[in-house]
Amino acid sequence: MIKAVPMNAGLSDASAPSRWAPDSWQQRVALQQPRYDDAAELAEASAHLAQLPPLVTSWEVLALKQSLAEAQEGQRFLLQGGDCAESFADCTSPVISNRLKVLLQMSLVLVHGLKKPVLRVGRFAGQYAKPRSTDTETRDGVTLPSFRGDVVNSPAFTAEARRPDPQRLIQAHAHSALTMNFVRALIDGGFADLHHPEYWDLAWVEHSPLAAEYRQMVAGIGDSLRFIETLAGPIAGFSKVDFFTSHEALLLHYEQSLTRQVPRHPGWFNLSTHFPWIGMRTAALDGAHVEYFRGIRNPVAVKVGPSVTPEQLLPLIDALNPHDEPGRLTLIHRMGNAKIAAALPPLLEAVKRQGRRVLWVADPMHGNTESTSNGYKTRRFDNIRGELDQAFDIHAAAGTRLGGVHLELTGEDVTECMGGARDLSETDLDRAYKSMVDPRLNYEQSLELAMLIVRKSVGGSAGI
Repeated sequence: MIKAVPMNAGLSDASAPSRWAPDSWQQRVALQQPRYDDAAELAEASAHLAQLPPLVTSWEVLALKQSLAEAQEGQRFLLQGGDCAESFADCTSPVISNRLKVLLQMSLVLVHGLKKPVLRVGRFAGQYAKPRSTDTETRDGVTLPSFRGDVVNSPAFTAEARRPDPQRLIQAHAHSALTMNFVRALIDGGFADLHHPEYWDLAWVEHSPLAAEYRQMVAGIGDSLRFIETLAGPIAGFSKVDFFTSHEALLLHYEQSLTRQVPRHPGWFNLSTHFPWIGMRTAALDGAHVEYFRGIRNPVAVKVGPSVTPEQLLPLIDALNPHDEPGRLTLIHRMGNAKIAAALPPLLEAVKRQGRRVLWVADPMHGNTESTSNGYKTRRFDNIRGELDQAFDIHAAAGTRLGGVHLELTGEDVTECMGGARDLSETDLDRAYKSMVDPRLNYEQSLELAMLIVRKSVGGSAGI
């Protein structure tokens, strides 16, 4: 699944961060952390977690960093996607395999259209925490802690359910391990084999408006593959793919417990995931999250919102990638369809002027969230498409490269985002709104966006 890298790849001892330890973040202000009521229970759970096996390996982490470096040079395109917030209840084979099917189908569309390898990164196997606007929630005069994801507490509005429970850190590790194990087994067992894309079909979309176009493309790829193998014999590379995981490294006690040193590689690795990122709410230069992230060897990403200025972004780049290491730093801009035209160009120009090596990725989801009259959080597909369309044009005008997308999506039959192939409306949200936190693209909308990305990349100013 993971391609080999030299055992001495990466940073040298001399370039490792100075005066850093996995717990040095505790000397800084740590935002978005649960308020545990029993420090001894938290310490016990953290110690237990620190003894459990890691979820990923250092050589997988370094392989991803090398692939991200290639994406920075335009040799690959990053597809990063998955749930807004995983739930323990959704750690089931149908949910996991459907999510994987969507990402594989999207990547096939992108590979076929972009004519370059696609780097597949799942937003799962650890995405159990979510930042919240307030620490508490009040209903009918009762105030309780906010729901912060299954790794912290439960969504039910009771004092017992909303109590931050350190034992959930252990449960999150277990559910992440189960998810990783199943994904690895599927991929290693040939689930991603290009000879059998029929494995990726989802029964509920048999009559999708996009099904015919997708299947026509798959048939063409199959014909090409059979022709090549008639001439050259079986090609093993078509039977498996590289696949990696990512999550927002929000709960620092959890991340610290899974930060390890390994033989033959200097420094520290976060082995809870291949690709952790910092959210927009916790990206303060002097904050605990930046302090933690600056010391780990993983490739890392930062969400960049419309309020970020060049004067804020450049020092953050210096802190997280002081040696300008290829593949180390990804900047995920999430501006919103109405704000990207004004907010993004100054950042691109500043980073380009400084000659800093980063991978620019578009998140067209988080800046386009709105609430409907019937109380649902939703996103309009036209706004998602519009932000992505503008992102391509803005990068082209700046002489920079949009190297990937970051999406919240699912393989389930949900109606959470309006618009798309079936033109879902506000009234459709009642049918199958399942998300605990943010609205996700369903299968049809995800596949449509992949096709639109290809058209934009190939057609240039024709738009998506």
